[in-house]
Amino acid sequence: MRIEITSIMVDDQEKALQFYTKKLGFIKKRDDPMGGARWLTVVSPDGPQTTELLLEPNFNPMLNGAAQAFQRALVDAHIPYTTFAVDDVQAEYERLTALGVNFTLGPTEAGPVTIAVFDDTCGNLIQMHQVHDDAS
Repeated sequence: MRIEITSIMVDDQEKALQFYTKKLGFIKKRDDPMGGARWLTVVSPDGPQTTELLLEPNFNPMLNGAAQAFQRALVDAHIPYTTFAVDDVQAEYERLTALGVNFTLGPTEAGPVTIAVFDDTCGNLIQMHQVHDDAS
């Protein structure tokens, strides 16, 4: 068993695509129509065979607003929706800040990792982390 696709709920798929590709540097892998939405995935530039991130619309009418409520609850509690690994949190923080990304938490030591948290403009807080070499 392996993780091939994971998803993150977004309030606007096109806005999410622009943020995740233009700001974060991911690459669009799939963009297929699915009724009123799209099967829209991005991957790490490290390789197209890496885990896909599905930019999942949060407006599924069968959920009666539960997805939006969940997102709001996470943001209100300052809890990131997911975490991305980076080699150097400080360098990514500086690069993303220069691109206009809004951070809710700058680079912070947290035991064996350094973390930072930013707003993805699509309803989520995202954490990035760097594992310290001596943490293995």
